[in-house]
Amino acid sequence: MADELVFVPLGGVGEIGMNLALYGYGPPRNKRWLMVDCGIGFADAAAMPGVDVVLPDVSFIEEERRNLEAIVLTHAHEDHFGGVPDLWERFQVPVFATPFTAALLEAKIAGDPGRKPIPVETVPLGGRFEAGPFRVEFVTMAHSIPEPNALAITTPAGTVVHSGDWKLDPDPVIGAPTDEKRLRAIGEAGCAALICDSTNALRDGLSPSEGEVAATLREMIAKAPNRVAVTCFASNLARIRSIAEAAAAAERNVVVVGRAMQRVISVGRATGYLDGVPEFLDDSHFGYLPRDKTVLLCTGSQGEFRAALTRIAFGNHPTIELAPGDQVIYSARMIPGNERAVGMVLNGLIRDGIEVITDRDGLVHVSGHPRRGELVQLFDWLKPRVLVPVHGEAMHMQANAELARENGIAEVVSGFNGDMFRLVPGPAGIVDQVRSGRLIRDGRIVTDAADEAIKARRRLAQAGIITVAFGLEPGGDIGSDIEVELVGVPDTGPDGEDMADLILDIAEDAVGSLPRARRRSSEQVRETVRRAVRKQVEAVWGKKPGVQVFVIDL
Repeated sequence: MADELVFVPLGGVGEIGMNLALYGYGPPRNKRWLMVDCGIGFADAAAMPGVDVVLPDVSFIEEERRNLEAIVLTHAHEDHFGGVPDLWERFQVPVFATPFTAALLEAKIAGDPGRKPIPVETVPLGGRFEAGPFRVEFVTMAHSIPEPNALAITTPAGTVVHSGDWKLDPDPVIGAPTDEKRLRAIGEAGCAALICDSTNALRDGLSPSEGEVAATLREMIAKAPNRVAVTCFASNLARIRSIAEAAAAAERNVVVVGRAMQRVISVGRATGYLDGVPEFLDDSHFGYLPRDKTVLLCTGSQGEFRAALTRIAFGNHPTIELAPGDQVIYSARMIPGNERAVGMVLNGLIRDGIEVITDRDGLVHVSGHPRRGELVQLFDWLKPRVLVPVHGEAMHMQANAELARENGIAEVVSGFNGDMFRLVPGPAGIVDQVRSGRLIRDGRIVTDAADEAIKARRRLAQAGIITVAFGLEPGGDIGSDIEVELVGVPDTGPDGEDMADLILDIAEDAVGSLPRARRRSSEQVRETVRRAVRKQVEAVWGKKPGVQVFVIDL
């Protein structure tokens, strides 16, 4: 059969975050593969208590790893490169990235004791490399982090452009604007397909510029009578530079609070993106600085539990304390799913008399993703035969697809994680499905999202757990005191009865109800007591707790 070029997303399609894309070239049953990005998503604390992050299920490409040529990273946002330290050992193929992304990945790994270094091939901006049948070119785009790239991926079947995260910005503060000239040239040479960011496809017009945000921050910081704390995405080095320049213009010192931001700043200095910016102070300097001479640069824009702004808002930061009349500028957006956590932080600050400024009050944040007007411009430059919308929830991708059809793109194919899209030869369409889903990182362990430990934690979070333990004599009589422990279960019932005493009585009655012959089986005794306790506690409390019964043969 003829060689074909396919696209298989394992994450980031039908959702925002956890991006991982595969491109396959060759005959249907013997393709060579290229992985684009390997990102993470953040776990829902209610659904996955104790879980740090979620990752794409990579079972499909792990089975094909002998045919995997390389991993290429479009940029250094966590949802695009954060999974590399956890998953690279499964593949052990070359990783290609531009200098800032390579340096931030190295710093990320070095900052986590026990991690082994990962060899990265550094490619210059606008550079190219070959991996098997794939010729890959980095194309400079604008986004909210240094060195965002689209990828022009060329095979004997044709060229596909993987947009990565991008926008059009004439003044990105750091780095060059999106490379219109190169994108037009790729379009003129022939673009078979565009795999395109959909995040802001519901928003009309063009995105404001990062330079406009810089001007707003400069004005706000200059007018502030007291301390100013600014929180933004730690990776947004352009925003960090703008805040630093605004502070310098107002003759204020910048105090950096939060390790993630310190790491990005260190890499930014090493790669030249903070040249000319004065050195920042750490939080040990906070106590002696005058209120009107201080700008705090804080992590915690998404309400992360251990982040700097969260700890400040809840009054448990060891060195930083804001006072009534201070200002907090929320220079970010809430990622879907984080609204409650962010709201708790901002409301906590407001209750303490802190003035909170958000994008409702001024242009303190712009997205790094394209609005509809920008999408239309990219369609015009590349003139792709096929468009596949990605990087968004279903409603975002549908809007991107409809816009593409309205603007003359001949074939628009929509799907989700696990779908195999044939791009060339046409007609384009979904031709197969592969395994997809989620893995979780639980401490240092990467496992399946359906792991029994997570299910047990969920049960514990919802209705607690009861532990009953006692000894059983050979004749089937209880031969020791029954021990009862309640975790997450009320001490008393609705009528004031002691829950532990109630459970003790239930356990004794359950054992006594068994024929003596069956009492000699500790397993039968254990299961009988477990069921009786669970049933009676549900009748009293109205919830079904987990019940553990330990029977010790005496």
